[in-house]
Amino acid sequence: MRILFVCHRFPYPPTRGGKIRPFQMIHHLSRKHTVVVASLAHSQKELSEGAPLRKYCDDVIGEVLPSSIRWMRASKSLLTSRPSSVAYFWSPRLHARIKERLFSSDFDVILVHCAFVAQYVADWKQGYRILDYGDLDSAKWAQYSQRRSLPLSFGYGLEAQKLRQYERETAGRFHRCTVTTQVEKNKFDELQVSTPCAVIPNGVDTAYFSRRSVARSASTIVFLGRMDYFPNIDGVCHFADTVLPLVRAKMPNVEFRIVGSAPHRKIRQLGKIPGVVVTGSVADVRTYLQDAAVSIAPLRIASGTQNKILESMAMRIPVVATPEAAKGIQAAPGRDLMVADNPETFSRHVLNFLQNAGLRERFAAAARAQVERAHLWPNSMQILDDLLAEAPATRHLAVTAG
Repeated sequence: MRILFVCHRFPYPPTRGGKIRPFQMIHHLSRKHTVVVASLAHSQKELSEGAPLRKYCDDVIGEVLPSSIRWMRASKSLLTSRPSSVAYFWSPRLHARIKERLFSSDFDVILVHCAFVAQYVADWKQGYRILDYGDLDSAKWAQYSQRRSLPLSFGYGLEAQKLRQYERETAGRFHRCTVTTQVEKNKFDELQVSTPCAVIPNGVDTAYFSRRSVARSASTIVFLGRMDYFPNIDGVCHFADTVLPLVRAKMPNVEFRIVGSAPHRKIRQLGKIPGVVVTGSVADVRTYLQDAAVSIAPLRIASGTQNKILESMAMRIPVVATPEAAKGIQAAPGRDLMVADNPETFSRHVLNFLQNAGLRERFAAAARAQVERAHLWPNSMQILDDLLAEAPATRHLAVTAG
């Protein structure tokens, strides 16, 4: 089959802890199909970093859309019915290039990752059309509104409403939709659209994310994630303010390592605290994970599957997470990871892992085994293959919004 794959962020291999779901999909599809990828990058540097993707594609249609232009377009949409987060990902040049390619090539399948970029193919009626929402972002914006004060809370709430309507209308333009978890599937069902939806769980590359023979530090806590992303910023700052002092009251020499690109000003400020290390972008995240005693996911705002948890579990690092962060992981609290909903309980679980080597190793083994049972990419990609198998019978059907 010939497949056009449209995604919102230029996909790249998982070395730096980036968005690996679209990369894994493209990598898998390229083994049996011809794939053309269309996507956006914030800068020429980011576009260049995605160069390895070309090994798996017949062609890559990439456009640089600087943050300044993105925010200008998002701002102009504030007083319209168009979601600002959709306008943020709009590039007339990318749209023109995709449209030109659709007219010149006969694609069997159009696969879109992330609803924000469904706008690029919304009016195209040919081919079998799959929209991989990943997560339904309207719910995340609603969570934002509950965590911020006026006027931001009002703006986020309005964006959640607009995006919810956009998600509903967009679903009707595709033959199939997919999400990452059953929780997200339940949110999709609330849209009350006729388009069928399947769950394709996020996976983890267990060959790549495996722990080397490195001595584990009994005093290192690690967090992994992009540090310009508000839920990560909020969660890490909350941990540093409310949990870390409780841990250090018992273990003063604990190191808190924050691993992730583009650290926000608030995160850089944390780096001034003795024993708090802010790495910024790194060449290989595993180097900063493999000796850690415990990995944390203190997110208060979360949706879908937190890859940071899967990657830590795969590397045999015990995890302590909030209920919000853990809900997208197929794992049993108390067996595969620990879950805590307040600073006192969170700090107690962290200290237990730091102070008890036997407990660390028991959870490390259980975590790795659970990932191998429930979160392997080949199993998830088989679901995608099953969806593609439906394409020959329906690919020339027109789809209308409903």
